[in-house]
Amino acid sequence: MKTRLLITVALSGSLLGAAPNIAAKEGHASKEDAQATVKKGVAFIKSNGRDKGYAEISNKQGQFIDRDLYLVVYGLDGTVRAHGANEKMIGKNLIELTDVDGKPFVKERVELAQSKGTFWQDYKFTNPVSKKIEPKQMYCEKLDDSVVCGGIYK
Repeated sequence: MKTRLLITVALSGSLLGAAPNIAAKEGHASKEDAQATVKKGVAFIKSNGRDKGYAEISNKQGQFIDRDLYLVVYGLDGTVRAHGANEKMIGKNLIELTDVDGKPFVKERVELAQSKGTFWQDYKFTNPVSKKIEPKQMYCEKLDDSVVCGGIYK
């Protein structure tokens, strides 16, 4: 599973070290955008229920997609419940997934959700807009037995 995902990431992005396009930075969401979108997602799930909430978060034309910002929801066991950029991840347990530097970011995210509830997390991931692996900062809030996150690319 890990090898297949790394191959997918490698094929969908380009190698690290490519200089970021300064003009593209204007198309990036801000930390404030990420926080507001996560809070909006949490409120949507609370008011509309999990099924409708997860479906809307996973809708690529939905209200929780903004430039390179999208939401993801993980169960506290590491299983993806909703994913705004890649619906193929829904239902998969990614607790052992690591980024290109070997950081077990899903495991860390679940642990931070359990210990802190609300937090920022740094790791590297493929930007759905640029298709490049970039440093990412994820804002997350625990919601019952899940964690709702939205991130920005730096």
